[in-house]
Amino acid sequence: MNTQSIVERIREIIDDETLVQLKEELNSYHEADLADIFQELKPEERLQCFKLLDLEKAADLMEYLTPQIQVELLGDIDEEMASKILTKLPHDAAADVLGDMEEDESETYLDKLPHKFSEEVRELLTYNEDTAGGIMNPVVLTVNSDMSVQDVLNHIRIKAEEDNMELYYVYVVDKQNHLLGVVSLRKLLTSPITQKVEDIMISDIVKLHVDDYSDFITDEFMKYQYNALPVVDLYNRLKGMITWDDVHDLFEEETTEEIYQSSGISTEVVDEDEILSGNIINAIRARTPWLFITLLGEFIAVNVAHHFDHTFSLLPVVATFMPLLAGLGGNIGTQSITLMVRGLSTGQVTLSSALHYILRESCIGASIGLLFGFLVMLVTWGWQHNVGLGCVVGLAMAINMTMATAIGTFTPFALKAIKVDPAVASGPVIATTIDVVGLAVYFTLVTVYLARVFS
Repeated sequence: MNTQSIVERIREIIDDETLVQLKEELNSYHEADLADIFQELKPEERLQCFKLLDLEKAADLMEYLTPQIQVELLGDIDEEMASKILTKLPHDAAADVLGDMEEDESETYLDKLPHKFSEEVRELLTYNEDTAGGIMNPVVLTVNSDMSVQDVLNHIRIKAEEDNMELYYVYVVDKQNHLLGVVSLRKLLTSPITQKVEDIMISDIVKLHVDDYSDFITDEFMKYQYNALPVVDLYNRLKGMITWDDVHDLFEEETTEEIYQSSGISTEVVDEDEILSGNIINAIRARTPWLFITLLGEFIAVNVAHHFDHTFSLLPVVATFMPLLAGLGGNIGTQSITLMVRGLSTGQVTLSSALHYILRESCIGASIGLLFGFLVMLVTWGWQHNVGLGCVVGLAMAINMTMATAIGTFTPFALKAIKVDPAVASGPVIATTIDVVGLAVYFTLVTVYLARVFS
């Protein structure tokens, strides 16, 4: 699908004021494609197109739009229509949309929603949005343990149609809604219809708690590979379930956050959606904190260079090699950081294996450093016709790259040990640390070399 050509076509239809044709055109697209189209339209064009969508299509589209556009569209249409669209959404999706609104605005919509739906959404809004309670869908299919397979199948036909629920597993509960077991649809369809649920249910249940945070949730889904997991409270009462598509969104959010943090962009100060396309002031707020810290770090690097002023005066050419050393040291350090942060994130690397990976990466850094150091030595020797300077620069390169990999590998483990997100390690602060250490090593070696030459 060529989104740009479709956007141009839609604009032509809007200009021709053929609304019947526009409505037919818009409702023919898949919701995911519509979301791409809406992203390219101007706000007034989006609103005009949104009003022409069928109710079901509009509700499905909401789940694909960014929070910013969701709030924009719902705020510009009739409150009655907005409430109807929200009612068509899954409970967790409706809670996400309302959670991005101002409190008085969300209350207005909640008051207009059906009472049962409104109460369930209100409960979701009481949980932290990054916990299982804030992510889960409270509408789940439950049965009693003494029901037969036939009873359950009949129950599914009725409830699934009534509540428009997602069907992955059937959860077995007692009269107080305590979670007792789980049965897959496959097991139900392949079991004798007279068999009791308690005979075919799995009692050893993998479950989440309402206060579990998103990183733990994604780890559990990656570990067990289920399509959905139940969510319970402190008393083991079933509160809802989280599905694989919810976790897909979590993965996307975590990946985006890691990328931003690796570039020194703070997602704690400003919401992620505001950084790229929101208010410019918010974008500045997100980007400046780490830059200030980097500025302080670079002043330390400047102070290190200033401390070796006499070295510059004796052999000015040494300044020429500073970008070379800083660049390669920073790059290899970033490679090690990236590998460790990703490994810790996926579970491939653990704290218990920290020493192994630090030694391994240091050996790799030393090997690469010796290779590049030898090449730099040859080039410097041939360029400056000074074998001593070539050896100094080559040795500095080898030491710098070895230390950069060691620092880059150690830092994520250290942050993980003190319960700080390791993704922070790949930010500008560590790059600055590597710069300072690299310059200190380089200037020390050059100073020792010059002392021997002029002694």
